[in-house]
Amino acid sequence: MSRRVRATVLVEGIVQGVGFRPFVYGLATGLGLDGLVGNDERGVFIEVEGAHASVEEFLATLRRRPPPLALVERISSGLIPATGEAGFVIADSATGGRRRALVSPDVATCADCLREMDDPADRRHGYAFTNCTNCGPRFTIVGGVPYDRPNTTMAAFAMCADCAREYHDPADRRFHAQPVCCPACGPRLRLLDRAGQELPGDPLEETARLLRHGGVLAIKGLGGYHLAAVASCAPAVAALRERKHREDKPFAVMVADLDAARRLCGVDAAEERLLTSRARPIVLLRRRPDADVAPLVAPGSRWLGLMLPYTPLHHLLLRGVGTPIVLTSGNVSDEPIVYADQDARPRLGGIAEAFLTHDRPIHMRTDDSVLRVFRGEDLPIRRSRGYVPHPLTLAWPFPRTVLGCGAELKHTFCLARDAHAFVSHHIGDLENYETLRSFTEGVDHFRRLFDLAPEVVAHDLHPEYLSTKHALAQEGVDLVGVQHHHAHIASCLADNGVAGPVIGVAFDGLGYGEDDTLWGGEFLVADLAGFRRAGLLATVPMPGGVTAIKQPWRMAAAHLDAAYEGDPPAGLDVVRRNAERWQAVVALARRGVSAPLTSSMGRLFDAVATIVGARDAITYEGQAAIELEQLADPEERGAYGCRLAGEEPFVVPGAELVRAVVEDLRSGVDRAVIAARFHNAIAHAVADGCARLRQAHGLGTVALSGGVFQNLLLLGRATDLLEQRGFRVLTHHRVPPNDGGISLGQAAVAAARDRLR
Repeated sequence: MSRRVRATVLVEGIVQGVGFRPFVYGLATGLGLDGLVGNDERGVFIEVEGAHASVEEFLATLRRRPPPLALVERISSGLIPATGEAGFVIADSATGGRRRALVSPDVATCADCLREMDDPADRRHGYAFTNCTNCGPRFTIVGGVPYDRPNTTMAAFAMCADCAREYHDPADRRFHAQPVCCPACGPRLRLLDRAGQELPGDPLEETARLLRHGGVLAIKGLGGYHLAAVASCAPAVAALRERKHREDKPFAVMVADLDAARRLCGVDAAEERLLTSRARPIVLLRRRPDADVAPLVAPGSRWLGLMLPYTPLHHLLLRGVGTPIVLTSGNVSDEPIVYADQDARPRLGGIAEAFLTHDRPIHMRTDDSVLRVFRGEDLPIRRSRGYVPHPLTLAWPFPRTVLGCGAELKHTFCLARDAHAFVSHHIGDLENYETLRSFTEGVDHFRRLFDLAPEVVAHDLHPEYLSTKHALAQEGVDLVGVQHHHAHIASCLADNGVAGPVIGVAFDGLGYGEDDTLWGGEFLVADLAGFRRAGLLATVPMPGGVTAIKQPWRMAAAHLDAAYEGDPPAGLDVVRRNAERWQAVVALARRGVSAPLTSSMGRLFDAVATIVGARDAITYEGQAAIELEQLADPEERGAYGCRLAGEEPFVVPGAELVRAVVEDLRSGVDRAVIAARFHNAIAHAVADGCARLRQAHGLGTVALSGGVFQNLLLLGRATDLLEQRGFRVLTHHRVPPNDGGISLGQAAVAAARDRLR
């Protein structure tokens, strides 16, 4: 007979709010074990007592087959004296120590809950807040740990007798499901007009009717309000664009299921995996020519951002409408998503004709995540709902707690301790009070949630970034300034678990350089702790400063002036279109007044886009470059010559490329071919520059980072050429290559320098 033993177990990771205690209860009682299980600030604590063989089987199963939503990072166990106490119980949550428990992201509605919603005999039939231990809200409703109902925004909803019975029944799927609720005791929907008056009828049915009849509505989701319109209704989409002041940037579309997605876009196996994942991100997919969406959903784009329903409310709404809907962030351009009920009508009343809302508060606003697929793997564009606050586990520890304050555009922050880096949800462009407040509130929330008190604060070198000013205002911490493009490469290294040194290629719009110029077309020899600038795109003036970002024809003027030494060929359309202002802007560039020098690859893409006629002014960041990628013929393999000049740091001669573009344009070459040859030339410049640095430094790994590498045509061509030359190529898979990954890079650099102390 096996001897009786008692084991104490601690399980760490994402183990709260994912059905771990019910799972342990069922496993232990099924093996005839006595003991207890509970939550504390570290994770889940367990004591099991019984036959030695049964305890061993319990531990083995715990490691081998945890609940589907759990992410177990560590299981530690040991033997303690047996007590002889009979029975197995779920103990009260314990508090008091340093909080190390992780919080689950919000999880899309599971199949079991959908079946209940579809069953007319079930008490949750058609209920828009159905959830269980395997799905539902998590991060957006939690205010603290342990993850128990009193620490969530469900605290105000007292469970009815039926829900309480489920909650306390070890055999039930909702055993200790903290957001458990039903129509009798849970949140309720309301449909309000712009004046805040409740509209008659069933809120969901009336919302669907209004949408079908061309309405624009605000809908309260998991992490904030969305704005919705029927995607095929051109007047509704046009009205949404006009009222939201979003002239061109594509809208996301929610479709009911995969069949509906395939009617609009091509969907391969990797894209299907992303679409149907628990995170339910927006996935950028290649648009079908016959896609039944209004032209203004994604003007001129070959791509559509699609997502599947991820809450019961979305499932019910899509069924009621019967066709795909635009579902875009509820905000006015440049502001963060609206999430507080008291702000919804004042801020969105000029856009939405009615408001489908509910009485479950949102604790933390969270935008939808956006991803695309590159070579079968995830390439994040925006990492937010469904992924945050899941920490990134890094290959090296953080000796001290670090706050990475991020950049300005596509802002995130990062709090890191031990081997965990908590990269925040998408905050937005940190250019106004609302986004600054969202940043500071988010930092405070993460600090409380994970018991993180920064000892080191890392920041960008740009003195005017609000994130930099926030960092410099902190007291009692060590400050670490991190150059923008080094942070990009460090982010890619951290993403891939590589310490370096590597050849880093950082191509983006702008970043403050160590020589007080604006960098953006950089070749670095770098590791996590430091870097040297080994190559760059030839600098040109940026006439008008930030105005040249919004008016890329100014960059065309600067690049043409440099390429032709002040005498560009006559008859260029870009000159004709901007004739009244051309000479004044060229003069501004030559004088260097309000015209900082920049090596930005993003600005070169802007200039070429304008020269070939894509557009002279933009309405959202990166628009001209994105349209140049859209224009390019993917079958064209020709490339313009681009000879690297000088010794290290070598120079990529943008003037050669601009002249080649202009000569082809004047010769009548198709614009799609010109755009492709330009992309191919940049890819060859990347490969040539890396080959030169390998010869000089013996490095065989290349890290590609920066917003320009969201361009799949460039990323694919550059990766192909590098791999053909025997390089190992690192790209992003867990955080975006754009500035949304900067905060992770800053934190990783600060920690690396800490480890060298």
